[in-house]
Formats: sequence, structure tokens, C-alpha cells
Amino acid sequence: MERGPGFEPHPPVAESSASATGWERADEPASARGATSARGVLRELLETAIFILLVFLIVRGVIQNFKIEGQSMEPNLHTGQYILVNKIVYFHFDMNAPLRLLPGNADLASRIVYPFHMPRRGEIVVFEYPRDMSKDYIKRVIGLPGDTVLIKDGQVYVNDQLLDEAYLQGVQTTCRGDDPCNFGQPVTVPQGAVFVMGDNRNNSSDSREWGALPLDGIIGKAWVSYWPRDYWGVIPAGTYPAQP
Repeated sequence: MERGPGFEPHPPVAESSASATGWERADEPASARGATSARGVLRELLETAIFILLVFLIVRGVIQNFKIEGQSMEPNLHTGQYILVNKIVYFHFDMNAPLRLLPGNADLASRIVYPFHMPRRGEIVVFEYPRDMSKDYIKRVIGLPGDTVLIKDGQVYVNDQLLDEAYLQGVQTTCRGDDPCNFGQPVTVPQGAVFVMGDNRNNSSDSREWGALPLDGIIGKAWVSYWPRDYWGVIPAGTYPAQP
């Protein structure tokens, strides 16, 4: 075939380039391909492990499991019983904490805010034992900050109102020895604290003995019982008449 002047054959660049690349991949050592694959698997495993750890830490910050040891909450909670504690429900912070960093504000009073709600009368709470912070106790909230608690004739009065404690199943409440509540006078719950007692009133170390429980020592609210299966379910709170 006769070519015209200036005509040059078009070089098959694209086809040659693709062919060359294909041969280079085919010539890649199997050991290198295996190392790349292993690195990919290792990376996926590492990412999965980090994700699981983050989920665990988040859940742990909201819910925690506890095993009940002792009989202080009989007949409602039992030794060896496993429960879940809601830690977020009592989350709180001091609105004035950042302001104390400013000059002249070191003595600024606290302004505590509970986004959800603070502990309520009748709720069962898990907390750090005030006399030994390494131990966790579980009791029921009876009195709130500013309340007066009076134990008289085997019954409990809060702000001069008798509590209907049906969950005690007839057990009477008494004070012992030199307990502050043993002198026939109401005990006033200080600010920043609650008055707690175990349901097994004759076998419980609680606010009758060691005083009010600081709110900052509360870990969370006893929420769900999950083991043994016979006790599975939401842990109910006591319901009391509205207090002034």
C-alpha cells in the first residue's frame, strides 16, 4: 500500500502499555503478594479490635454489672445475684467549675446540674462505701438533701410523713446503740448527700450507723437483675407519697 507524504504509522501505545503492566504483575513474587494480603488481614483485625474496645469503654461508662454480696437488701435482692447498674442516669457536673479558673473566683459556690435526675426516694443505688472507698455497697434512698428522717416505733418518717415501706414485708426499723437516729430526734440530711438504708433493717450497715451518703460517692442506680434467671427483670423502686 502506498503511503502519502508525511504519513507515519500510529504507535499502539495503549495496548503495549497495558500488556507490559500485565506482565509486570504476573512476574510479582508470590511472597510479596502474600505479605500484602497478610498486612491487610492484620489491619482489619486491628481495626475490629479497636472498635470493640471503644464500644466496651462506652458501654462500661453507661452500664456496669455488679454481684450482690451479703444480705442487707433481703428480701428483695439476694447474695450472689447479678445486676446491671445504670451509671448515666445520675450524671452531674458543676456549672461553676470553669469560672473558678478565673482570678478572684476560687471561692465560687458549686452549682450542680443533673441533666437527667438526681437520686430519688425509694430508688436502690450502688455506691462507694464512705469508710472504705474500695468497697461497693447497695442500699435504698430514704431521704434527700434537706430532708428530716425520724425513726420511731419501728417506722420511718420523712419530713413528718410516714413512709409506706411495703417492700420490707413487715420488718421494723430500729436504731442501735449510739446511732445518731437512736435519740428520738429527727436527723437532717445535709446538702450534697442522701440518707440510705438496707431493706434488711436488722442486718444492714447504712446511714443510721455512718451518716449520710455523699452524692459524689454514688456509682449508679440498680436497674436490671439478670442472674439467676428466677430474678430476671427490672428492679423496682419504692413509691412514697409526694414530699413537701
